[in-house]
Amino acid sequence: MTGGSSGIGLATAQAFLDEGYEVINLSRRDCPLNSPRLTSITVDLSDAAATFEAVMSVASRTPATTIVHCAGAIREKPIEEATLADLAELGNLHLGAALSLVQANLSAMKRARFGRIVLISSRAALGLARRTAYSATKAGMLGLARTWALELAAHGITVNVVAPGPIADTEMFEEIIPAGSAKMTAAAKQVPVGRFGTPQDVARAVIFFADPKASFVTGQTLFVCGGTSVGSIVY
Repeated sequence: MTGGSSGIGLATAQAFLDEGYEVINLSRRDCPLNSPRLTSITVDLSDAAATFEAVMSVASRTPATTIVHCAGAIREKPIEEATLADLAELGNLHLGAALSLVQANLSAMKRARFGRIVLISSRAALGLARRTAYSATKAGMLGLARTWALELAAHGITVNVVAPGPIADTEMFEEIIPAGSAKMTAAAKQVPVGRFGTPQDVARAVIFFADPKASFVTGQTLFVCGGTSVGSIVY
């Protein structure tokens, strides 16, 4: 998995450890969890070459049949300030890293006739102001999943997306809305269920898609968003 050092990724790593999995995490910082079944590898996943080298090295030693791509970044900017460099960096992080992860481990999945690929996108894939690079690349993850689902279904490999809405207690969320601020109180009122989500809310959805019993669900996007994907939200 990626992005297990904080937020949604950290909660997801804990959930997999609780389920008895061996977890190999790739992220900018080490995962702070302490378990003999956890290995943490430091890598900048927006660096395509470094990512490819890291995932190929891991796969050569311990090929995986379950992949979860949690790592992400926002780059909040109005249209006038968005840059091609933003698109390239987040394209590498959100899309390129996903491709490298899958390519490195695909032969192992095909041999096993089993695989689970879960991509963490965002409710912002539906559109959100000041998120040009973020929304575009997170929306791209939906296209990846639907395409890969069609290619890989015959091999027993499912590919699905979890798209979180506003999830508190994460670094990315607090970049936009500082914890305890008036903006946070106002934004919470826009969520139909009346609260922000937690990293554990998202982790439970990931665990569902990763379950070996979830073999008849592929190419799908599950919005874990408190209802914000069926309305509108500004934050």
